[in-house]
Amino acid sequence: MAFDVDQLSALAAVVHEGSFDAAAQRLHVTPSAVSQRIKALEQQVGRVLVLRTRPCRPTDDGEVLVRLAGQMELLGRDAMAQLVPTGGGSRAAAPSTRRLPVAVNDDSMSTWFPAAVADLPPDVLLDLRREDQELSADLLRDGTVMAAVTADPRAVQGCRVRRLGAMRYLAVAAPDRRDRWFADGLGAEVFATAPLLAFNREDGLQERFVASVVGRRTVTPHVHYVPSQSAFVGLVEAGLGWGMVPEVAASERIAAGALVEIRAGRHLDVPLYWQHWALRTPTLDDLTERVVRAAAKALRPVRRHGPPSTAG
Repeated sequence: MAFDVDQLSALAAVVHEGSFDAAAQRLHVTPSAVSQRIKALEQQVGRVLVLRTRPCRPTDDGEVLVRLAGQMELLGRDAMAQLVPTGGGSRAAAPSTRRLPVAVNDDSMSTWFPAAVADLPPDVLLDLRREDQELSADLLRDGTVMAAVTADPRAVQGCRVRRLGAMRYLAVAAPDRRDRWFADGLGAEVFATAPLLAFNREDGLQERFVASVVGRRTVTPHVHYVPSQSAFVGLVEAGLGWGMVPEVAASERIAAGALVEIRAGRHLDVPLYWQHWALRTPTLDDLTERVVRAAAKALRPVRRHGPPSTAG
């Protein structure tokens, strides 16, 4: 089955922009034209592809075609970039820019990930989406991004997975707060009263650490939500609460005496994976190699449980 490129582009624009009007502005056509293209595509495949909600969302079938639209665009741009001047002195068209939408969790973005993309080719433009490593796979499913740093080793349909390594987290607090809150040890009652910081409501690192220490889940009612890695570390250092901080970010502050581990030797290792479209293009291959190389230098090894996986 052959797909119309304009129809696929209209579907992707509606999903990414959230509405038919915004998609029309992006594509420089009328909302009616966008609607007609999507209706024609839905008639071709015989199923609904986008939910007319606010914002518009793709159906499961729509997600497949949104990914296809992005893959076709990337293939086209990579092909254009590889065109060489023809004979007779004529000049090839100037290479078009290639935009890479990638989801990266805040801790990676604030520590090791910049080294992976610091010297990208000048015609490659990043579109980084900050997303929790537990949730970034959703952006791969709906075609919003072509690659993601994720904690999920299971390949999203149409994607490949590469192991990157493990990010180690330390449970830390300001020295005087550690002495005040944990003077009597690290029992369940102590954790139930000591204030803590979490990145957001999906951040379960603190709960996992407590469970590893006391042997069971413990509800801590005193939680501050701080969705910024730099602010998170600064507020732990200021004494607002204790929290789980990446080892690479905590080590310097521990050496300076600004932070201490609430229990030395206790840590959590969170395995990270690189998921990307199961597509071989020079741009995506180059980005993958850069990310894998940077992760190997910064993250801890992860014990292997079989070969990397691909979901068809």
